[in-house]
Amino acid sequence: MPNSTPLGRLHKITDLRKVWLSEPTGFTPWLAGEDNLSLLADTLGLELELVSQEQGVGPYRADIVCKNLDDESLVLIENQLEKTDHTHLGQLMTYAAGLDAVTTVWIAKRFTDEHRAALDWLNEITGPNTSFFGLEIELWRIGNSPMAPKFNIVSKPNEWVKTGGGGKGGGSGGASGLSPTKVLQQDFWRVFRQHLSDQDSALKPRKARAQHWLNMAIGRAGMHLGATVNTQSNQIGAELYLGGHDAKHHFGELHADRVEIEANLGFALEWCPLPEKAACRIRVDRPNTPITNRDHWPAAHAWLADKLEALNAEFRERVQELPADYDEDGHSMPIE
Repeated sequence: MPNSTPLGRLHKITDLRKVWLSEPTGFTPWLAGEDNLSLLADTLGLELELVSQEQGVGPYRADIVCKNLDDESLVLIENQLEKTDHTHLGQLMTYAAGLDAVTTVWIAKRFTDEHRAALDWLNEITGPNTSFFGLEIELWRIGNSPMAPKFNIVSKPNEWVKTGGGGKGGGSGGASGLSPTKVLQQDFWRVFRQHLSDQDSALKPRKARAQHWLNMAIGRAGMHLGATVNTQSNQIGAELYLGGHDAKHHFGELHADRVEIEANLGFALEWCPLPEKAACRIRVDRPNTPITNRDHWPAAHAWLADKLEALNAEFRERVQELPADYDEDGHSMPIE
Protein backbone atom coordinates (compact mmCIF):
# COMPACT_ATOMS: atom_id res chain seq x y z
CA MET A 1 0.00 0.00 0.00
CA PRO A 2 1.23 3.53 -0.69
CA ASN A 3 2.40 5.51 2.32
CA SER A 4 -0.42 7.86 3.38
CA THR A 5 1.75 9.86 5.79
CA PRO A 6 2.01 13.42 4.43
CA LEU A 7 5.56 14.57 3.77
CA GLY A 8 6.80 18.13 3.55
CA ARG A 9 9.29 19.60 1.10
CA LEU A 10 12.63 21.07 2.01
CA HIS A 11 13.14 24.68 0.89
CA LYS A 12 16.52 26.37 0.92
CA ILE A 13 16.66 29.98 2.15
CA THR A 14 19.07 31.72 -0.19
CA ASP A 15 19.31 35.05 1.66
CA LEU A 16 21.13 34.43 4.96
CA ARG A 17 20.55 38.03 5.98
CA LYS A 18 16.89 37.25 6.55
CA VAL A 19 18.16 35.77 9.82
CA TRP A 20 21.51 37.46 10.43
CA LEU A 21 21.72 41.11 9.37
CA SER A 22 25.49 41.26 9.80
CA GLU A 23 28.43 39.06 10.68
CA PRO A 24 29.63 40.85 13.86
CA THR A 25 26.24 41.67 15.41
CA GLY A 26 24.18 38.79 14.04
CA PHE A 27 25.96 35.63 12.92
CA THR A 28 28.95 35.67 15.27
CA PRO A 29 26.90 36.03 18.51
CA TRP A 30 24.50 33.38 17.23
CA LEU A 31 27.29 30.92 16.48
CA ALA A 32 28.88 31.57 19.88
CA GLY A 33 25.70 30.32 21.57
CA GLU A 34 26.07 26.99 23.33
CA ASP A 35 23.69 24.95 21.15
CA ASN A 36 24.93 26.45 17.88
CA LEU A 37 28.59 25.99 18.75
CA SER A 38 27.72 22.39 19.62
CA LEU A 39 26.22 21.95 16.13
CA LEU A 40 29.46 23.21 14.59
CA ALA A 41 31.52 20.99 16.91
CA ASP A 42 29.53 17.93 15.87
CA THR A 43 30.06 18.78 12.20
CA LEU A 44 33.82 19.09 12.70
CA GLY A 45 34.08 16.13 15.06
CA LEU A 46 35.74 18.30 17.72
CA GLU A 47 35.04 19.19 21.36
CA LEU A 48 34.78 22.98 21.31
CA GLU A 49 34.53 25.41 24.19
CA LEU A 50 34.08 29.14 23.62
CA VAL A 51 37.01 31.32 24.70
CA SER A 52 36.05 34.72 23.29
CA GLN A 53 34.28 36.70 20.59
CA GLU A 54 35.93 39.53 18.66
CA GLN A 55 39.30 38.75 20.25
CA GLY A 56 41.99 41.32 19.58
CA VAL A 57 44.88 40.32 17.33
CA GLY A 58 47.03 43.43 17.10
CA PRO A 59 44.80 46.13 15.57
CA TYR A 60 42.34 43.49 14.27
CA ARG A 61 39.65 41.30 15.84
CA ALA A 62 39.10 37.59 15.28
CA ASP A 63 35.43 36.58 15.12
CA ILE A 64 35.46 33.59 17.49
CA VAL A 65 38.20 31.79 19.36
CA CYS A 66 37.52 28.39 20.93
CA LYS A 67 39.46 25.74 22.77
CA ASN A 68 39.66 22.19 21.46
CA LEU A 69 39.01 20.19 24.64
CA ASP A 70 40.77 17.16 23.18
CA ASP A 71 44.18 18.79 23.53
CA GLU A 72 43.52 22.34 24.87
CA SER A 73 44.68 23.88 21.55
CA LEU A 74 43.12 27.01 20.06
CA VAL A 75 40.54 26.96 17.28
CA LEU A 76 40.01 30.12 15.20
CA ILE A 77 36.65 30.68 13.48
CA GLU A 78 36.24 33.35 10.79
CA ASN A 79 32.71 34.09 9.56
CA GLN A 80 31.38 35.44 6.27
CA LEU A 81 27.73 35.77 5.20
CA GLU A 82 28.62 36.11 1.52
CA LYS A 83 30.82 34.14 -0.85
CA THR A 84 34.49 33.94 0.11
CA ASP A 85 36.88 36.74 -0.83
CA HIS A 86 40.57 37.56 -0.59
CA THR A 87 40.05 39.98 2.31
CA HIS A 88 38.72 37.27 4.58
CA LEU A 89 41.42 34.83 3.45
CA GLY A 90 44.03 37.39 4.47
CA GLN A 91 42.30 37.98 7.79
CA LEU A 92 42.18 34.24 8.38
CA MET A 93 45.96 33.92 7.93
CA THR A 94 46.68 36.98 10.08
CA TYR A 95 44.50 35.83 12.96
CA ALA A 96 45.73 32.23 12.83
CA ALA A 97 49.36 33.39 12.98
CA GLY A 98 48.71 35.96 15.71
CA LEU A 99 46.84 33.48 17.91
CA ASP A 100 49.02 30.47 17.09
CA ALA A 101 45.81 28.59 16.32
CA VAL A 102 46.15 24.88 15.57
CA THR A 103 42.76 24.57 13.88
CA THR A 104 41.37 27.25 11.58
CA VAL A 105 37.72 27.27 10.45
CA TRP A 106 36.39 29.53 7.68
CA ILE A 107 32.59 29.67 7.42
CA ALA A 108 30.94 31.35 4.43
CA LYS A 109 27.75 31.32 2.40
CA ARG A 110 29.63 29.94 -0.61
CA PHE A 111 33.23 29.01 -1.36
CA THR A 112 34.79 29.90 -4.68
CA ASP A 113 36.87 27.21 -6.31
CA GLU A 114 40.00 29.32 -5.78
CA HIS A 115 39.48 29.70 -2.03
CA ARG A 116 38.60 26.04 -1.58
CA ALA A 117 41.82 25.20 -3.42
CA ALA A 118 43.73 27.60 -1.14
CA LEU A 119 42.56 25.74 1.98
CA ASP A 120 43.31 22.38 0.37
CA TRP A 121 46.82 23.65 -0.43
CA LEU A 122 47.34 24.85 3.15
CA ASN A 123 46.34 21.43 4.44
CA GLU A 124 48.82 19.87 2.01
CA ILE A 125 51.85 21.95 3.00
CA THR A 126 51.33 22.30 6.76
CA GLY A 127 52.20 19.71 9.38
CA PRO A 128 49.84 17.03 10.75
CA ASN A 129 49.01 19.13 13.83
CA THR A 130 47.62 22.05 11.81
CA SER A 131 44.15 21.89 10.25
CA PHE A 132 42.16 24.15 7.95
CA PHE A 133 38.42 23.68 7.44
CA GLY A 134 36.11 25.39 4.98
CA LEU A 135 32.38 25.21 5.74
CA GLU A 136 29.36 26.55 3.88
CA ILE A 137 26.41 27.63 6.04
CA GLU A 138 22.89 26.99 4.74
CA LEU A 139 19.36 27.65 6.00
CA TRP A 140 16.50 25.23 5.32
CA ARG A 141 12.85 24.95 6.29
CA ILE A 142 9.89 22.63 5.73
CA GLY A 143 6.71 24.53 4.90
CA ASN A 144 6.24 27.23 7.52
CA SER A 145 8.56 25.61 10.05
CA PRO A 146 11.35 27.63 11.71
CA MET A 147 14.47 27.89 9.59
CA ALA A 148 17.20 25.39 10.44
CA PRO A 149 20.96 25.84 9.91
CA LYS A 150 23.17 23.28 8.21
CA PHE A 151 26.96 23.22 7.87
CA ASN A 152 28.58 21.53 4.87
CA ILE A 153 32.32 20.80 4.90
CA VAL A 154 33.89 21.75 1.58
CA SER A 155 37.55 21.57 2.61
CA LYS A 156 39.22 19.56 5.34
CA PRO A 157 42.62 18.10 6.27
CA ASN A 158 43.59 15.09 4.18
CA GLU A 159 43.85 12.77 7.20
CA TRP A 160 40.54 13.89 8.73
CA VAL A 161 38.01 11.06 8.69
CA LYS A 162 34.80 10.32 10.51
CA THR A 163 35.19 7.70 13.23
CA GLY A 164 31.91 7.53 15.06
CA GLY A 165 31.66 10.99 16.58
CA GLY A 166 34.22 12.42 14.18
CA GLY A 167 37.85 13.37 14.52
CA LYS A 168 41.10 12.21 13.06
CA GLY A 169 41.41 8.50 12.55
CA GLY A 170 44.47 6.36 12.56
CA GLY A 171 46.08 3.57 14.50
CA SER A 172 44.94 -0.02 14.57
CA GLY A 173 41.91 -1.87 15.77
CA GLY A 174 39.59 -2.48 12.87
CA ALA A 175 38.10 -0.56 10.00
CA SER A 176 37.43 2.50 12.15
CA GLY A 177 41.05 2.66 13.32
CA LEU A 178 39.91 2.39 16.96
CA SER A 179 41.32 0.05 19.56
CA PRO A 180 38.93 -2.23 21.50
CA THR A 181 39.21 0.08 24.52
CA LYS A 182 38.32 3.12 22.43
CA VAL A 183 35.33 1.32 20.93
CA LEU A 184 34.21 0.39 24.45
CA GLN A 185 34.51 3.99 25.64
CA GLN A 186 32.52 5.32 22.70
CA ASP A 187 29.76 2.75 23.25
CA PHE A 188 29.68 3.54 26.97
CA TRP A 189 29.15 7.25 26.28
CA ARG A 190 26.63 6.60 23.53
CA VAL A 191 24.46 4.55 25.89
CA PHE A 192 24.95 7.11 28.67
CA ARG A 193 23.72 9.92 26.41
CA GLN A 194 20.64 7.86 25.65
CA HIS A 195 20.14 7.31 29.38
CA LEU A 196 20.16 11.07 29.97
CA SER A 197 17.73 11.58 27.11
CA ASP A 198 15.37 8.92 28.47
CA GLN A 199 15.45 10.65 31.86
CA ASP A 200 14.70 14.08 30.31
CA SER A 201 17.89 15.35 31.91
CA ALA A 202 18.77 19.03 31.73
CA LEU A 203 22.36 18.01 30.99
CA LYS A 204 23.50 18.35 27.39
CA PRO A 205 26.58 16.20 26.84
CA ARG A 206 28.75 16.45 23.76
CA LYS A 207 28.65 13.78 21.10
CA ALA A 208 29.89 10.34 22.20
CA ARG A 209 33.50 9.90 21.18
CA ALA A 210 36.21 7.30 21.64
CA GLN A 211 37.87 8.84 24.68
CA HIS A 212 37.87 8.47 28.46
CA TRP A 213 35.76 11.58 29.12
CA LEU A 214 32.47 13.18 28.11
CA ASN A 215 31.99 16.91 28.68
CA MET A 216 28.91 19.07 29.06
CA ALA A 217 28.52 22.83 29.44
CA ILE A 218 27.80 24.54 32.73
CA GLY A 219 27.12 28.03 31.40
CA ARG A 220 30.52 29.68 31.57
CA ALA A 221 33.48 29.68 29.20
CA GLY A 222 36.54 27.83 30.47
CA MET A 223 34.51 25.60 32.77
CA HIS A 224 32.49 22.45 32.21
CA LEU A 225 31.10 19.34 33.83
CA GLY A 226 32.74 16.07 32.90
CA ALA A 227 32.15 12.37 33.23
CA THR A 228 35.22 10.11 33.18
CA VAL A 229 36.05 6.41 32.96
CA ASN A 230 39.31 4.70 33.86
CA THR A 231 39.50 1.20 32.43
CA GLN A 232 42.78 0.46 34.23
CA SER A 233 41.60 1.28 37.75
CA ASN A 234 37.95 0.33 37.03
CA GLN A 235 36.73 3.70 38.22
CA ILE A 236 34.23 6.25 36.96
CA GLY A 237 33.92 9.86 38.03
CA ALA A 238 31.95 13.09 37.79
CA GLU A 239 33.68 16.45 38.00
CA LEU A 240 33.63 20.20 37.62
CA TYR A 241 36.56 21.38 35.50
CA LEU A 242 37.89 24.91 36.03
CA GLY A 243 40.11 26.28 33.27
CA GLY A 244 41.38 29.66 32.15
CA HIS A 245 43.99 32.01 33.57
CA ASP A 246 41.96 32.58 36.75
CA ALA A 247 41.28 28.89 37.47
CA LYS A 248 43.30 28.89 40.70
CA HIS A 249 41.47 31.97 42.00
CA HIS A 250 38.10 30.47 41.08
CA PHE A 251 39.04 27.20 42.76
CA GLY A 252 39.95 29.10 45.93
CA GLU A 253 36.64 30.96 45.94
CA LEU A 254 34.68 27.71 45.66
CA HIS A 255 36.90 25.86 48.15
CA ALA A 256 36.14 28.54 50.75
CA ASP A 257 32.51 27.33 50.62
CA ARG A 258 33.48 23.66 50.71
CA VAL A 259 31.56 22.78 53.88
CA GLU A 260 28.34 24.37 52.61
CA ILE A 261 28.71 22.87 49.12
CA GLU A 262 29.27 19.33 50.37
CA ALA A 263 26.39 19.66 52.85
CA ASN A 264 24.08 20.72 50.02
CA LEU A 265 25.27 17.85 47.83
CA GLY A 266 25.07 15.22 50.53
CA PHE A 267 28.42 13.69 49.57
CA ALA A 268 32.10 14.57 49.88
CA LEU A 269 34.18 15.89 46.99
CA GLU A 270 37.81 15.54 46.06
CA TRP A 271 39.25 19.05 45.64
CA CYS A 272 42.14 18.90 43.18
CA PRO A 273 44.13 22.17 42.83
CA LEU A 274 46.56 20.50 40.39
CA PRO A 275 49.50 22.80 41.24
CA GLU A 276 51.52 21.56 38.26
CA LYS A 277 48.76 22.56 35.81
CA ALA A 278 46.79 25.70 34.99
CA ALA A 279 43.43 23.98 35.53
CA CYS A 280 41.70 22.63 38.65
CA ARG A 281 39.13 19.90 39.23
CA ILE A 282 36.46 19.21 41.82
CA ARG A 283 35.28 15.62 41.53
CA VAL A 284 33.73 12.52 43.02
CA ASP A 285 34.68 8.97 42.01
CA ARG A 286 33.04 5.56 42.10
CA PRO A 287 35.55 2.67 42.41
CA ASN A 288 34.98 -0.96 41.50
CA THR A 289 33.09 -0.13 38.30
CA PRO A 290 34.64 -2.04 35.38
CA ILE A 291 32.95 -0.82 32.21
CA THR A 292 34.38 -3.85 30.41
CA ASN A 293 31.42 -5.67 31.98
CA ARG A 294 28.37 -4.25 30.23
CA ASP A 295 26.13 -5.64 32.96
CA HIS A 296 27.51 -2.83 35.15
CA TRP A 297 26.53 -0.09 32.72
CA PRO A 298 22.97 0.63 33.98
CA ALA A 299 24.20 1.18 37.55
CA ALA A 300 27.21 3.18 36.33
CA HIS A 301 25.07 5.41 34.12
CA ALA A 302 22.53 5.97 36.91
CA TRP A 303 25.34 6.95 39.30
CA LEU A 304 26.94 9.32 36.80
CA ALA A 305 23.61 10.97 35.99
CA ASP A 306 22.81 11.41 39.68
CA LYS A 307 26.18 12.97 40.53
CA LEU A 308 26.35 15.19 37.44
CA GLU A 309 22.80 16.45 38.01
CA ALA A 310 23.76 17.28 41.60
CA LEU A 311 26.97 19.05 40.55
CA ASN A 312 25.08 21.00 37.91
CA ALA A 313 22.42 22.12 40.42
CA GLU A 314 24.99 23.14 43.03
CA PHE A 315 27.66 24.77 40.87
CA ARG A 316 25.90 26.28 37.85
CA GLU A 317 24.87 29.49 39.58
CA ARG A 318 28.04 29.61 41.66
CA VAL A 319 30.40 29.52 38.66
CA GLN A 320 28.40 32.16 36.81
CA GLU A 321 28.77 34.49 39.81
CA LEU A 322 32.53 34.01 40.15
CA PRO A 323 34.58 37.18 39.51
CA ALA A 324 35.48 37.93 35.92
CA ASP A 325 39.03 38.95 36.75
CA TYR A 326 41.50 39.57 39.55
CA ASP A 327 43.95 42.41 40.11
CA GLU A 328 47.67 42.00 40.73
CA ASP A 329 47.05 41.50 44.44
CA GLY A 330 44.55 38.71 43.85
CA HIS A 331 41.51 40.83 44.67
CA SER A 332 38.39 39.95 42.72
CA MET A 333 36.89 42.16 40.03
CA PRO A 334 33.19 41.19 39.75
CA ILE A 335 31.34 40.46 36.53
CA GLU A 336 29.57 43.63 35.36
